[in-house]
Amino acid sequence: MKQIIYGIDITKEVTPLMVRDAIVNCFFAAHCADSDVEEKDKDINKIYCKEIVKNAFEKVNVDFNKPDKNGIISAMNELAEFSKKFRNQEIVQKHFDEIMEVVNKLS
Repeated sequence: MKQIIYGIDITKEVTPLMVRDAIVNCFFAAHCADSDVEEKDKDINKIYCKEIVKNAFEKVNVDFNKPDKNGIISAMNELAEFSKKFRNQEIVQKHFDEIMEVVNKLS
């Protein structure tokens, strides 16, 4: 089992903000990281991915800056639906499951 998932050491305490940031990192990895672009464009893509994640939180009425476990799961479901339009279902499920490992560390 992995101990570091999208920047989070799951052997230590995990906070909702850490999970939110891991979702942003996951979304970037799934949608933009492998694209063949220059480094400055990767920074733009990171910002773009963060905005997509932020919009998903807003769409399910969850405060991006103060999420709780249930809100994070709602936002993840929204992002999974969004991602199905662009990615293979197996890839979407793989990333969803990885983030759920982190979510499950929340109390």
